[in-house]
Amino acid sequence: MKSQVRGGTRWKRFAVVMVPSVAATAAIGVGLAQGALAASFSISGQEFKVKADSLVGKDFVQYGSVASGKDLHGKPFAEPVAVSGFSEAWITNMCQSVVTPDVPFIGNVSLELRAGTAEKKPVYAKGIYLDVSSLKTDAEFGNIDIGVAAGQLPKSKGKPGIQPDTQANPYGFAQRAEDATLTGVEQTAWATTAATFKLPDLKLKLHTGAPKECF
Repeated sequence: MKSQVRGGTRWKRFAVVMVPSVAATAAIGVGLAQGALAASFSISGQEFKVKADSLVGKDFVQYGSVASGKDLHGKPFAEPVAVSGFSEAWITNMCQSVVTPDVPFIGNVSLELRAGTAEKKPVYAKGIYLDVSSLKTDAEFGNIDIGVAAGQLPKSKGKPGIQPDTQANPYGFAQRAEDATLTGVEQTAWATTAATFKLPDLKLKLHTGAPKECF
């Protein structure tokens, strides 16, 4: 994954402020809400929150990088992030939210997206990367390797989810594991990128007034 520059007008940022909102809008627009979205998405402008009962992933990697772009006032920013990647991930009872403040004539607008809430129908993501600024969870890793350099992570060889982006320090700290299970996930992130997002039981809402977030 390459952390991408994020910018544009406020309304463009609102339109693409969160990966799942882009996925959701596309799915609704072309009737693919129950299908796989074979595309890569990136997010513009601000942090968003993710809450899930569980995330089960394969080929886990994590390393330091930088999220950069422009804030809501058009000013450049650069924030340190921990990039987490999986070749595949299944997410149960996912909630994602983002608040866009001070929209002209409206005020605060909160976007809330929920998916994977139906029994035995989790969200599925392939080649997923998350630029994480904070994370609270219970985690279990299988065959973990801690303390490798980011530059020593294996090349993808056509398998997504195991190669650092170009803003990662090749000599910086990294870790990897064959699999990872996260439960009780509460995460704040700057960006999410995935080759494929499948969002069963998708529900998208907009709220005005006081901010409404997943946690």
